[in-house]
Amino acid sequence: QVQLVESGGGLVEAGGSLRLSCGASGRTFSRSAMGWFRQAPGKEREFAAAISRDSVAIKYADSVKGRFTISRDNAKNTVYLQMTSLKPEDTAVYYCAAAGNTDFLKNGRIDYWGQGTQVTVSS
Repeated sequence: QVQLVESGGGLVEAGGSLRLSCGASGRTFSRSAMGWFRQAPGKEREFAAAISRDSVAIKYADSVKGRFTISRDNAKNTVYLQMTSLKPEDTAVYYCAAAGNTDFLKNGRIDYWGQGTQVTVSS
């Protein structure tokens, strides 16, 4: 069993930056691909970014490419999402997820979810 706990969300003005963190319990973190999803009010949850267990493979949704950076520290069992040039349309609950590989993440084949952290971008 893996438990994922997100932190770092909050309120930021458009153009600003935030860094989300997701800490994982359990010994399977280093064997899991990790990712971030988001869900805006009234919309379906959507893929944002994914990173392989060895940080070699990284994938981004087109909507965040060039503005968001995913990274991980296996020694700390933590995955990060650095968000820059934030826009009001980035407002959403951001969820951390674990899966077998980055393709599984991108296709929604998730093994574990975090509880989510709210990000609000004001215009």
